[in-house]
Amino acid sequence: MPASRPCILQLIPRLDTGGAEQATIDITGALVKAGARALVATEGGRMASSVIELGGEIVELPLAAKNPAAIWWNARRLARLCVAQGVALIHARSRAPAFSGLMAARRLGIPFVATYHGAYGGTSAVKTWYNGVMARGDAVIANSRYTARLIAERHNPPAERIHVIQRGIDLSRFDPAAVTPARIAALRAQWGVRTDQPVIVSAARLTDWKGQRVIVDAAALLARDGRLGDAAVVLAGDAQGRDGYVEELRVAISKAGLGAQVILGGHCEDIPAAFLTATLSVIASTKPEAFGRVSAESLAMGTPVVSTNIGAPPETLAHPGGERLGWLVPPGDAAALAGAIATALTLPPAERARLGVLAREHVAAHFSLAQMQLGTLVLYDRLLETDMAVAFSRN
Repeated sequence: MPASRPCILQLIPRLDTGGAEQATIDITGALVKAGARALVATEGGRMASSVIELGGEIVELPLAAKNPAAIWWNARRLARLCVAQGVALIHARSRAPAFSGLMAARRLGIPFVATYHGAYGGTSAVKTWYNGVMARGDAVIANSRYTARLIAERHNPPAERIHVIQRGIDLSRFDPAAVTPARIAALRAQWGVRTDQPVIVSAARLTDWKGQRVIVDAAALLARDGRLGDAAVVLAGDAQGRDGYVEELRVAISKAGLGAQVILGGHCEDIPAAFLTATLSVIASTKPEAFGRVSAESLAMGTPVVSTNIGAPPETLAHPGGERLGWLVPPGDAAALAGAIATALTLPPAERARLGVLAREHVAAHFSLAQMQLGTLVLYDRLLETDMAVAFSRN
């Protein structure tokens, strides 16, 4: 490691909730462990304290702004910040900040990295150009093989600049043995479900493309056919201001007569306990997930998964030995989703336990947090000629 610690600056609009936000925190921890300085420029949010707790530093900047003037001013602010703090590399995790970060990096002659966290709709040439900022730097990190294909098809950067580093799951946090009965009891009380009641969980922010409406329709079909039993369906996620969509869900739940069984659970702070409590985890996204952290986290807790067969979740559920770790259904197909849920609910306890062990082993082998952190540090090292990955591995 050089005498002066490398200083890495990550850019994220806000640190409220989500995969990009969690990855920002995960890499902050890795940098600190490697003896580097970890700066995060952001507008703040509920997860900002985690950066500080890990030894990173928060720099408050209005990085969510998308208008060209704000992006230009942010580029100037970032350039000044980099000079003042001795930043060696900028890593952007969202498109608007990426424009500012790329301009600042090019002005200063330092490496620029971006992580392509989302599938990003490319419905027009302008939109594709806007999304393409994530692939214009010295390296672009794809968070799945699916995302890597998207980057190559849409933006055609040199192949050697695309690096697949799948998101990592903290197996010490997502560990069934680490979740106490009290945590499960508290969550069941929060949701209003009995201690012996099967729970189907959809952990996703409340927005149309996450498919909560399809889940409600599937639950209605199951109830009509007598296959839902007394299972509770918990839609655990923030509305984030989408009051119209929430009302639409409430009306659909009421019309189906499922007010006692389909629960709008709100934001869930204890996701490991949520998945351990769940009999089944459902991912009903109608647009592709670029990685699908929920599928990996559910598997880490030994919980079966039903997911739509688009985007990256099929990668997560693909066991090298051909074992079934979950069920895949077409997006937007309530009948197919209902059928898969019904099958999963009738899984014999012994088979469920066996698959749970297999699922956790699969995540440990392919999607661990340490693997993601190490892969990112290796990339930084290649661009900076440092040895952060070695220092990280030693600590």
